[in-house]
Order: sequence, then C-alpha cells, then structure tokens
Amino acid sequence: MSLPPGVQRYALIVEYSGADYQGFQRQASARRTVQGELEKALSRIAAQPITLVCAGRTDAGVHATHQVVHFDCTAERNERAWLEGTNTHLPDSIRIRYAQQVPGEFHARFSAQARTYHYLTQIDRVRSAFLSANVTWSRQDLDVEAMQIAAQALVGEHDFTSFRASQCQAHSPVRKIEFVELSRRGAYVLMRIKANAFLHHMVRNIMGSLYEVGRGSQPADWMATLLHARDRNRAAATAPAHGLYFVGVDYPAQFHIPSIGRGPGIFEMFGA
Repeated sequence: MSLPPGVQRYALIVEYSGADYQGFQRQASARRTVQGELEKALSRIAAQPITLVCAGRTDAGVHATHQVVHFDCTAERNERAWLEGTNTHLPDSIRIRYAQQVPGEFHARFSAQARTYHYLTQIDRVRSAFLSANVTWSRQDLDVEAMQIAAQALVGEHDFTSFRASQCQAHSPVRKIEFVELSRRGAYVLMRIKANAFLHHMVRNIMGSLYEVGRGSQPADWMATLLHARDRNRAAATAPAHGLYFVGVDYPAQFHIPSIGRGPGIFEMFGA
C-alpha cells in the first residue's frame, strides 16, 4: 500500500500498566483508555490529530510490555521526538519504548504473524499489598507439572470455541498455538503462550481451566476434553485480567520491528 504524498507511517512499541485503564481501545464514553492517552500525547507532538492502530486490543486491567501500534501523519518529526517528546506528555503508567518510520505496507495488526502473552500467578497464604494489580494471587498451591502436561493438548491448530468469550466477534474460532509453557520460580508461576492470533479472553479462559488442573480438581487430560467439546460452558471461569501481559509481536523481517520486549522478563520484574 502506498501512502498519499507527504504522509509518513510510524510504528511504536509501547508498554503500559493496565490497572488504571478500561483497556487499550478508545471508547465513546469518557472512560480512560491507553489508546486515548497515546493519541492525545502524540497529537500534541504532531500538532494534528493522530489515530492509532494496534497489534492487539487488551482488556481492562491487562498490561503490555510490547504493544505495537502504527499511525500516519504529515508532520515532519524525527524518531526521538516521537519517543522522548511524546513520553513527556504521557502518564507514568504508559511509555513508548521504541519508534521508527515504516513503509506503507506495514500494518500493526494485519502484518503480525504471531503474538505472545505471559500470565503470572503468585502463590502465597496472603495477597501481596504491592502486587495486587500486577499478578493473580492463589492461596492454594498449584501442580505446575500437571498444568504443563495438560496445556500441551492445545498446541497446534484447533477450534478454540471452549476458550472463546461469548462476545467474541472473530469470524472463526480456529487459531494455531505455537507453544504453551508453564514454569515456576519461587512463589511465582508463569505461563508463556504464543499463537498466530487469539480470540477474545482466550488466554484468560485457558488459564482459568489450567488452574482447575493445578488445584487437582480436574485431571491433566481435561484440557483435551474441553478442546474437543467446543463448548465454553464446560470450561472453567475466566482468570483475572491483572495477571496477563502482552509481551511480543512477530512481523516479517523486512519491517525490522523487534519481536519481544527489551525490558526484564516477568520473573525478574518481580524479583523472583
């Protein structure tokens, strides 16, 4: 796609804590969103209205260490202005980490080949006073080995209707998961999952059902049973939003977009 004369396209990598926002997507109501804050700040730097397109819409309370967005504008600004200048106008809970000009063929959503999410759980007798908006808390211990075994049934291309929110607007429930990995370090359990795309609430619905396996309420082969049932009503409740992190997007090499966040890993972020 060629851009009109005088128009440039820029890509940004953005990180944010979702605790204070009603998700990424701008809303008609006055509620605060990540997109709304970014567009307001970028518009000040560009001296013209800016509209963003993102790689993946995150829900209220969900965080990102590597959200990718693009926008078009006629303003002549260097990449430092988009990065450092825009950050001066953003709340502390949102930061642009990377900026570059990209060709008109690049699209933050449609050019993406895969997306990666992490889900973090803290196991402790008492909920942390500091991490309540950043991790999901479990008083009960979890059998991470059983969860890892159960999750492997999801790898590959499948119909994920059992893990799809009722309000999901995707045309097809079929997605291809590249890997699902669960590991434990100290009091923290991390799920890493990568797929070509995700359905609405898909990661949180998967995690909610894996919790049932980890607590011993269901056997490890239950995940395969749910997958084949193609019935959301048979799966477990949706896991909380605040344990979920959008951490990476893969694009064709020609666009030179980093695929994973440069910052510390999720475990390291919380000192585990």
